[in-house]
Amino acid sequence: MVSISLCMIVKDEEAVLERCLRSVVEAVDEIIIADTGSTDRTKEIAAAFTSKIYDFEWIDDFAAARNFAFSKATMDYQFWLDADDVMDRENLDQLLKLKATLSKDTDVVMMEYSMGEKDTSALSFYRERLLRREAGFLWEGAVHEVIAPRGKILYSPIMIRHKKERIRDPFRNLRIYEKKIADRCKFTPRERYYYARELVDHRRWEEAERQLGLALREELWRVDRINALRLMSLCHRAKGDHQGALQILLTALSEEAPRGELCCAIADAFFALQDWENAAFWYELALSRPLPQDGFIEKDCYGLSPALQLCVCCYKTGQIEKAKEWNERAAQYAPDCPQVAYNRSFFLNQ
Repeated sequence: MVSISLCMIVKDEEAVLERCLRSVVEAVDEIIIADTGSTDRTKEIAAAFTSKIYDFEWIDDFAAARNFAFSKATMDYQFWLDADDVMDRENLDQLLKLKATLSKDTDVVMMEYSMGEKDTSALSFYRERLLRREAGFLWEGAVHEVIAPRGKILYSPIMIRHKKERIRDPFRNLRIYEKKIADRCKFTPRERYYYARELVDHRRWEEAERQLGLALREELWRVDRINALRLMSLCHRAKGDHQGALQILLTALSEEAPRGELCCAIADAFFALQDWENAAFWYELALSRPLPQDGFIEKDCYGLSPALQLCVCCYKTGQIEKAKEWNERAAQYAPDCPQVAYNRSFFLNQ
């Protein structure tokens, strides 16, 4: 059986830290806590689970903090969580089973990371979660830090859920990136891409488009390239240039067979142009695409969202019965969806 060091960086997490640690303590052999400046009861709560609590001066660099926590680990594998992550009993049992059976030559275990309350609609993606200590993995990136998987990689069905209990500072990441710019630090292609994502989130469309253009001229990971094109299309849509947005999305088709997210984005562009038939084609294609195992996975793009939009497309083209069928198909993905209920009421009153 392998041994596991849980390595965490925390700050002012008294509301969620106990929930997180209690959900995984049974599966780990060591808990490392790197505190970056808590002023609440975070350290007191952590002390109930471990004596290995270290202070780390915050330097606007998440990778540096995580590498510090990893440096204190002594077990076979390093396992990381955020304080507002949690594992349910079913996934904890799977982790215990993995721990008992994992081959010690495995370098990385990937686990699903779910960012929502429900499996059917959450944004999810696979993360490098369990890393062989002797392989010497290091985190990279001041924000959206990452470890590039290498060696023998295992994809596990284990899911960790990210459950926020408070609103974080929405400008924190943007400040860190812009401090790097002010300090004349050179962005990697990935950092520039994530900086552009922050700009999109803050509706700074022109600068976001410029940064995305620069990132696309560099060597981006394939999935990030496609998402960068999707974000650039959003910049055009924000300016009212729906035809330009569509053309950008269509160029993404040269990268790989389209995922559900890209199919929905292309369909949305046709929808904005009121081209209902072409929109319907791409929404139906989204429903036929398999769930991927890499990159950000917007699960609604493989079920609920295209089904609801197909309901609208069919209604717009006079196919009322087919529109009702698509609404009921949407209900199969999310029975309690308010839009499904609204559509049912709408059709009843026609």
